[in-house]
Amino acid sequence: MLYHAAFSFVSSWRRFVAEGRGAGLRAQMVMLALATAIFLPVLAEGSLFGRPVGGAVAPFGVSVAAGAFLFGVGMQLGGACASGTLYTVGGGSTRMLVTLVFFMVGSVIGSAHIPWWLELPKKTVSLPAELGLLAALGLQLGLFALIAGVSVVIERRRHGRPEEAMAGGPAGWRRFVQGPWPMVWGAVLLALLNVATLGLAGHPWTISFGYTLWGAKAAAALGLDVASWEFWTWPFPKQALESRVFATSTSLMNFGIIAGAFLAAGLAGRFAPARALSPGPALAAALGGMLMGYGARLAFGCNVGAYFSGVASGSLHGWLWFLAALVGTYLGLRLRPAFGLR
Repeated sequence: MLYHAAFSFVSSWRRFVAEGRGAGLRAQMVMLALATAIFLPVLAEGSLFGRPVGGAVAPFGVSVAAGAFLFGVGMQLGGACASGTLYTVGGGSTRMLVTLVFFMVGSVIGSAHIPWWLELPKKTVSLPAELGLLAALGLQLGLFALIAGVSVVIERRRHGRPEEAMAGGPAGWRRFVQGPWPMVWGAVLLALLNVATLGLAGHPWTISFGYTLWGAKAAAALGLDVASWEFWTWPFPKQALESRVFATSTSLMNFGIIAGAFLAAGLAGRFAPARALSPGPALAAALGGMLMGYGARLAFGCNVGAYFSGVASGSLHGWLWFLAALVGTYLGLRLRPAFGLR
């Protein structure tokens, strides 16, 4: 669904900041609105399909602001976010393979530093806990509508009329199999995927911990004693490090995204790995991946785990992530020409 819908957080934010085009941002608001409308009542109930569930609620503080800012810079240099890196690697992107490797490197470094960052000021704020379920739901839906409305106003001022998130592509079964899908399709399906993940795994969709785990296992295989680092002595990371890679739901879903994108690219006839990679874009991919990996570890997640799942869970840290990453996006766009990127 990510590949066929070309649902990219990176290009959506880039186009909004650089060009004033907001179709991608509005599609994100549709995704968040649908996920929030389902998540908040389910989380208030505490179970889904008879299984206990918990939201992506994390501290609002310095580490989130710094990490999300670095992630915003990194995703514009690396050319993709955490989810985008996976599906573009599956689609045959050589450059994104570089981003993926250095995302893991940055994540491992972040896991070494996160205890220090967590000593800085922070506070966990759950909007449903503070305001009540209905007030939190109304506030969030209102904010999604406001952001979408502002994007329309900005786009009309700069371009006359807004782009349509439903436009493009052939009709019928061929469109479903080969793509491209409208972004709104991707938004709805991603929201439902996150709900399904909540029900099956007991927690919302996350991605970046998988990168951290893969990097840590690779570092351990090379002789680095990551198991002695404080982060890897905490219960969940410790259990994940000591288990097989496929024992964690995050790893399984990450590999599933790669495999799904590979299949989608093949069905669309667009799987064609590029072998040549010039120095500038290669360096940008490496630096961008490193910044995203480090930033995601500091911010309790990436565009999916912190922003998407955090906001849908009513956690204030998700909104802070959004704002800080948007500022980082602005800086990242200014840095792109230095690496030969448009």
